[in-house]
Amino acid sequence: MTVRLRATLAALPAYVPGRTVPGAIKLASNETAYGPLPHVVQRITEVAADANRYPDSFSTELGAALADKFGVDSAQVVVGCGSVSLCQQLVLATAGEGDEVIFGWRSFEAYPIITAIDGASAVRVGLREDRHDLAAMSAAVTDRTRLIFVCNPNNPTGTVVPGTDLTAFLDAVPSDVVVVLDEAYREFVTDASVLDGTTLLSRYPNIIVLRTFSKAYGLAGLRVGYGIAADAAVSNAVRQTQVPFAVTQIAQAAALACLEPEAEHQLAERVAEVTTERDRVLAELRVIGYAPPESQANFVWLGNGPVADGGIDAVTFAAGCEDRGVIVRPFADSGVRVTIGTEPENDKFLSCARELRAV
Repeated sequence: MTVRLRATLAALPAYVPGRTVPGAIKLASNETAYGPLPHVVQRITEVAADANRYPDSFSTELGAALADKFGVDSAQVVVGCGSVSLCQQLVLATAGEGDEVIFGWRSFEAYPIITAIDGASAVRVGLREDRHDLAAMSAAVTDRTRLIFVCNPNNPTGTVVPGTDLTAFLDAVPSDVVVVLDEAYREFVTDASVLDGTTLLSRYPNIIVLRTFSKAYGLAGLRVGYGIAADAAVSNAVRQTQVPFAVTQIAQAAALACLEPEAEHQLAERVAEVTTERDRVLAELRVIGYAPPESQANFVWLGNGPVADGGIDAVTFAAGCEDRGVIVRPFADSGVRVTIGTEPENDKFLSCARELRAV
């Protein structure tokens, strides 16, 4: 007799992380090329001495610091083990069997997985020119819709939706449907037309904005993210679905250190380096003959399509890069995502792209 497992697991798509290959340059996981800021490392070292004690299960001090930073009530803030954990908690808090979760596709790879785990139905709305088709997403809302994810900038395409389009979409969504503005890459946005989701909290009571310390702050290995809900009832529901002690005291201390005044200038310099390199890589790819969409994240996207139109075959392109010592993230049916690394790493990738284009 075999053990009984949920039938859902048999069809559950697997999350595919970016691969690490010894000796190769890894540009596959949207990690920053820089480690934590020096004073953050110091805090990590200090707190590690108390690792025999359980952390504050609800990250109270960090939540209060974030509330102060964004000018909201601390009850609106919820801290989680990376923003992806908060995504799953939101599905658990809002949807179940027979309910629907809407998201653009292709978008963050975890959305369909966490929806299926919960037993809800995923409604995928195709992108339009590599961007969220918000009109189609609002048209997809039914009386079964409980949650909508809007990844902005979108992972893996790096594209954004203008503020006017976003507010028109939010105006069209019923107020009893929770809308998640997943802004994991917000720090890299330089386009002034893109609204900061936290500025919309007072206008739309059904939204929650997700952010993370994994990307710009360089804490991907510590797993800490946060959400700010317009309605404290939503953030409280997310807390109810959290595994106890999910965020370690080391992660909490590191995130708190990232919010200290001395971190702001250093972070701004690092982000500027990334966005400058991103724009350089985009420009060079277009000169070579590719057609990447404009990115506002710390990565760029090359979509599948005819070579004459600047397209690629994702599997072939990724294999060619790997043969040349660079690991990128292929999505076989749609394209390749390439993280922005250091200048020498980006130059190596561009060299691969030139050679592969010539082939």
